[in-house]
Amino acid sequence: MQQKIRGQLYALVDPNYRQFIQKLFPGVSNILGVRLPHLKKMAQCIAKTNGEDYLKDAADDSLEEVILQGLVIGYVTIDIKQRLHWIKNFVCKINHWGICDTFCRALKFKSEDKVVVWNFLQPFLCDHRPYFLRFAIVMLFKFIDDEHIDAIFSIVSKVHHEHRYVKLAIAWLISECCVHFPEKTLIFLESEPLDLWTQRIAIRKIKASFRIDPFIKRKF
Repeated sequence: MQQKIRGQLYALVDPNYRQFIQKLFPGVSNILGVRLPHLKKMAQCIAKTNGEDYLKDAADDSLEEVILQGLVIGYVTIDIKQRLHWIKNFVCKINHWGICDTFCRALKFKSEDKVVVWNFLQPFLCDHRPYFLRFAIVMLFKFIDDEHIDAIFSIVSKVHHEHRYVKLAIAWLISECCVHFPEKTLIFLESEPLDLWTQRIAIRKIKASFRIDPFIKRKF
């Protein structure tokens, strides 16, 4: 199966796109240059036919093969226990914000599974490895609701990490919280719980958002 998938990937290689992605993914080796819509279509096909069989032997030899795995984990029809098993295995392979965020966007959960997923994320939120931590922070986007908003603010106020992409994830998360809970977000930021750089980026993202009322923006 892996040889067939690799052949499909090589058939979709775009050299110009590879040059573009290499600039976005500095330090990441073995980039083929396959556009994300193609990877999503492949992942959907794999997930419908033999998703778990594929995941058992999935190759990590290129960026696209890693991203493909993450997409299949998100698309395949399996129970929550098995999905979390594959998620845990995959997080170890994340070495770039792009892989992290593409993976997180692909993951969907039923409302009845939110408690299980929330509990699953807690150890990652205490992990010092930057992409374990970024993964968990980006996953908190799925919990921006009345039940979890206060807990989200409490969690990020306790994260002290110098990695740029951890800080950017926190700033991004806070700006998204402001879309849904502007007054609570304002109170949170007024208490200055974040380091100065992250606080400034969060406010910058809030002011740049088209989904936040201009009247609210003027308060930041």
